[in-house]
Amino acid sequence: MEANTRGTGRLPAAFLTPGSSSFAEFLDAYRPELLPARRTPPVQPVTIEAPHGTTIVTATFAGGVVMAGDRRATMGNLIAQRDMEKVFPADDYSVVGIAGTAGLAVEMIRLFQVELEHYEKIEGTTLSLDGKANRLSQMIRGNLGMAMQGLAVVPLFAGFDVDGGSGRIFSYDITGGRAEEHGFHSVGSGSLFARGALKKLYRPGLDADGIVTVCVQALYDAADDDSATGGPDLTRRIFPTVTLVTEDGIRRLTSDEVGDIVRAVVDARMDDPNGPTAPLT
Repeated sequence: MEANTRGTGRLPAAFLTPGSSSFAEFLDAYRPELLPARRTPPVQPVTIEAPHGTTIVTATFAGGVVMAGDRRATMGNLIAQRDMEKVFPADDYSVVGIAGTAGLAVEMIRLFQVELEHYEKIEGTTLSLDGKANRLSQMIRGNLGMAMQGLAVVPLFAGFDVDGGSGRIFSYDITGGRAEEHGFHSVGSGSLFARGALKKLYRPGLDADGIVTVCVQALYDAADDDSATGGPDLTRRIFPTVTLVTEDGIRRLTSDEVGDIVRAVVDARMDDPNGPTAPLT
């Protein structure tokens, strides 16, 4: 097929033949070796250290959903990267945060982004939020072989449901199992500590600014107890990545905006290192 079109400037017939609206299915038919799911897992468990992304938090508010992530990537006992991006737009109304093996996770998210864009171009409409969550579930399941060898990818997906008019959150396990979370959730090595903070600080009536502050507080608590989660680095001006998704689309907070929130959090913790507390009743 390629030999007949090489040098002619024409696309191979496979690119012009009507078919599935799934880019992954098209790739599986035309160049299956490029799909992550077609990788042959190693026979023995992986012993090399690969960079890992760590903690992602997300929480809903009346107008949408907020997702935030720390910036540290670790490789064993080493800090592999201090300013890694872990929260990515999936399309105009959804975001995905990554935890797990960084290289495989970023590759999966790029394929997911193309998958959603391809569907929109072929069908002339966007997938529903549930449909997007299902597509991501299939991709995670395709990585199961690598996950069983220690190279797991566990994303966190959130978005604004245009039909329902609200923010929604979806979590996954390494087999691709999907669950809808309500209110807030966290994944990654510091998720235990972050989720505890979210549980005590989250209030359904908070506005976007309040939810952003809650997410930053949760990441601070995670970094306080989990060495793989990076806290705010004021000297290097490395702050958490914070993204809002509303009916108007996606907006990533600027470094200055996040910096102002981080400084307020840090200043308050100078007086109370353990951070804000919840009432007993």
